[in-house]
Amino acid sequence: MQTFLASSSMQLSIRPNQCQPLKIIALGDSLVYGFGDPEKGGWVEQLRRWWMLPDSSGHVLYNLGVRGDRTQQVAQRLEVEFRHRGELRNRVPDLIILSVGVNDSARLARGNGRNHTDFAMFESEMASLLEQAQQLCPVLFVGMVPVDEAKMPFLDCFHFNHADQYRYKEATRIACNKRQIPYLDIFDQWMKRGQAWQRKRLSDDGLHPNTLGYQALFEDVINWQAIATYHAKFDYQLKP
Repeated sequence: MQTFLASSSMQLSIRPNQCQPLKIIALGDSLVYGFGDPEKGGWVEQLRRWWMLPDSSGHVLYNLGVRGDRTQQVAQRLEVEFRHRGELRNRVPDLIILSVGVNDSARLARGNGRNHTDFAMFESEMASLLEQAQQLCPVLFVGMVPVDEAKMPFLDCFHFNHADQYRYKEATRIACNKRQIPYLDIFDQWMKRGQAWQRKRLSDDGLHPNTLGYQALFEDVINWQAIATYHAKFDYQLKP
């Protein structure tokens, strides 16, 4: 479990709003959107509702997930989304949660086809996305879920596999660590729980979590030190 490291820029971003709930945006792909969970709407929606409970800190969370987005698409809409999610006294959000990369890793047309985003290009685009995000406010990153390789290809076109997923998520993890951005390694956590455990938590398409999977992902997120730090700190400050 990683420890949240607050840089001076992070501290400056948070301090003016210490007595107010945070405004947070979650940007990414279908994992952020919650596709595959018709009952609870995915982990971001569950987190949003958790922060709305009477005894909670009341943080406001906007789900800005778009199905099929790759790193480049998230980077293209990042600042526009950020600038238009101010609320009440907060003119812009206090925190960005990113989760993207799995669509970049897919191989096209066949199992040994080219990656949807060339790996070297992905490294460059991810570095640019993280640096762009950090210039706006503090950033957290939630990693990708391992697919069910036996169910591939997805939509008869996209061939996802664990080897490519590992390669792309490691590049993301390293890029985050380099910039002191907390990274939640969902891929490694789920792989350690075993294939049978994973398959019970994936939809029939083999790519998206089902309701049970998003519940597990939500629990992974709220038990993550980086999220717990924000929740506990501001929940404590808001109590009389």
